[in-house]
Amino acid sequence: MPYLVASDLPSESAGRRFRELLKRPGILKLPGAHNGMAALQAKAAGFEGLYLSGAAMTASMGLPDLGIITVDEVCFFIRQLVRASGLPLLVDADTGYGEALNVMHAVRVFEEAGAGALHLEDQILPKKCGHLNDKRLADAHDMAAKVAAAAKARRDLLIIARTDAAASEGLDGAVARAKLYMEAGADAIFPEALNTEETFRAFAKRMPGVPLLANMTEFGKTAFFTAAEFESMGYSMVIWPVSALRVANKAQSELYAAIARDGGTHKLVDRMQTRAELYATIGLHDYEALDASIVETIVPEGMPQR
Repeated sequence: MPYLVASDLPSESAGRRFRELLKRPGILKLPGAHNGMAALQAKAAGFEGLYLSGAAMTASMGLPDLGIITVDEVCFFIRQLVRASGLPLLVDADTGYGEALNVMHAVRVFEEAGAGALHLEDQILPKKCGHLNDKRLADAHDMAAKVAAAAKARRDLLIIARTDAAASEGLDGAVARAKLYMEAGADAIFPEALNTEETFRAFAKRMPGVPLLANMTEFGKTAFFTAAEFESMGYSMVIWPVSALRVANKAQSELYAAIARDGGTHKLVDRMQTRAELYATIGLHDYEALDASIVETIVPEGMPQR
């Protein structure tokens, strides 16, 4: 149904709904969605939560993932996904867009935009994708201060602290940072760019009782694992951050090449979403019915009596 109808809107905050999903048995599966259409398609496939990746946002804008987009630009994406799907959303907040006060501002505006959770990472700017080399880390206590600031500013938002320390400080360094971030007020931990089953299991074993997020990105340092495999390793959540964008971009590139080569789209029509499928996904007829129900004129039968 259209999001314009108040009765169709969730009664609980996104943060509380995200927390409820996390309490359920089994691993929470959060596919990446980079726009409203992707959010609708993920929901139609049966997913109950979504992930908004910084890399997907910047790539969809034609920019690299170096922490150069603003809070307001991210909120534009948050509103799209939340408005389209109504699902609880985990948002990539990069390094927090500055220091403690900037982090608090980001937390507030993300929550107001409809986010249910966010994660902060312990790199310094210009940050890099977690699966690239030569990442530069913030001082652990400076990062802990950001986590504490985020926890102080949020209402119901879930705060996930990401550490990129495994590559440069080893498992011991990553675990030490994770424990410090939990003490500062994080609700969960995201150990980025772990690369083997043994490492994933070892990290989880040293963080008992802590909800952990696994990142199943393609073309990175992590081998392919299924959601069930991550769950068996001790992880509570898993994201596929850029997968949908990668597939969409590949198909789009092939379309443009076909138009340039063939002078039209006739050879790719069978690979397109049809008009009927598009309208069904966005709920066009529901909006038309809603519009008709509102604009219908009701003629008074007579003057009211005093």
